[in-house]
Amino acid sequence: MKEQIMMDNTQVSDTKKQPSSKARKRHLKVNEINYSNNLESDYTEKIEALEKSFDYDSNSTCYWSKPELSIFYGTPLYQGASEAQKLALNHLYWVANYDHTAASEASTVHYNQVTAGVFSQISDSYEALCLNLKHEAEQEKFHIHAFQNIGHKTKTALLGKRVMGIKLNKNSRYKKSGQLKLVAKLPEGVKSSLGSSNFQYNSLRYLSKLMLNSETYRYSQYLQDFDKKGEPLTAIKKGYVGVAIPQNLVQFFTFCWGSSPFLACQYYAYRYAGNAVLKNYEYEYSEYFRKLEKDGKCTSVPQTVSHYHFLDESFHTTTSQLIARDMYKDFGKPTTSEQVIANVIFYLMQSGFLGGLPGGLIGSFVDESLIMPLYYRILRSPVFDMSAQDALHWMEKCLCHEHEGFHLQTKYHQRAMKNIGQLASSLDYLWPINREMRIMASGGSISKAIANNVKALKQFSKIAVV
Repeated sequence: MKEQIMMDNTQVSDTKKQPSSKARKRHLKVNEINYSNNLESDYTEKIEALEKSFDYDSNSTCYWSKPELSIFYGTPLYQGASEAQKLALNHLYWVANYDHTAASEASTVHYNQVTAGVFSQISDSYEALCLNLKHEAEQEKFHIHAFQNIGHKTKTALLGKRVMGIKLNKNSRYKKSGQLKLVAKLPEGVKSSLGSSNFQYNSLRYLSKLMLNSETYRYSQYLQDFDKKGEPLTAIKKGYVGVAIPQNLVQFFTFCWGSSPFLACQYYAYRYAGNAVLKNYEYEYSEYFRKLEKDGKCTSVPQTVSHYHFLDESFHTTTSQLIARDMYKDFGKPTTSEQVIANVIFYLMQSGFLGGLPGGLIGSFVDESLIMPLYYRILRSPVFDMSAQDALHWMEKCLCHEHEGFHLQTKYHQRAMKNIGQLASSLDYLWPINREMRIMASGGSISKAIANNVKALKQFSKIAVV
């Protein structure tokens, strides 16, 4: 990692001639400062070292965060759990969230390259920005490896290698219900295209080119490299992109993010939302770490990793905000097509990534039906060793009735909505439903969440192994 930092510093000074101070915009100057600070930090190296030292047994006897960051916190199940079970739920909360974070950061690695391939074609003014995006992508690879390694060791220790399987019928509507709801709200022309088996990869690329402004069209070098190799883009299936956007649309939006300078900037509004959701609970890990350190108490490897990741991600969050809030104005007003695409993306993000209020996983805002397989596996695992019938019974008690966990979740929800809303309110191209975060706001209702869970659990019960 140190070698990478040295190489990046060399590139900043030896590459194309930088524009004069007068030509530089304020946000590009701030980016240079942010990039320089990120290069000088050593948080990624500390995360790498911690990951290599991790073994679960040495970290299994203490909480990795304050107890509220535990799966099923505030539910009747949690209240009756043993101390060992509460510790397991606290550790599995870390695993569940950082599994999602690892998948989201894999998306970041991909889209940093997609968008940098657009910015690099516009002006030398964006060279430092492109180097920053490249450096962030390299950091994310270390983060992903750490999260996956620690998560795998923890899951193996707590849940066992035996697959606590849930048989899902391949044709079951349960697996696709969330995305089907989103697609149903799209215009008829888009829905018919998504449903057509003849709607191929090249058609998506051609459609994006047809819809975008030919004068500002900049097809990302990163995408061009895929084309030269004859390799189609793989649709993102997980993380903050895959959880909210149907796969065919992910490919289409990738071509848009990788062809339009305006839409390349718009992607960072989406990325900022992912940064904000992560920061919403990761801040608590960092504060818990600082408190233990101040009191002279031992800290676990996972919570220390979370602390350093929180510091690393502060640089990335600044990048997202600068590009999403300020840089898009460099390219003039978006065309009607660009504005529509940007708003459809933001709408899907709200609906799929920010539209829920899970009662069993505080800090996440996806539809709780997506988390039910995880809950079921935990209850069937050696941690609780429940029968299928008992697991479903306790899921009903925890997800379909009001309890303390739901009320704590609303506080996290409101804090995240405020942070994301501050950015959204400054984006003049957004429709009111997006600029005012109406979809996320409507998802903050406990009664609505419970009603949705009642329906989802009935459906889930039909496919769970009995």
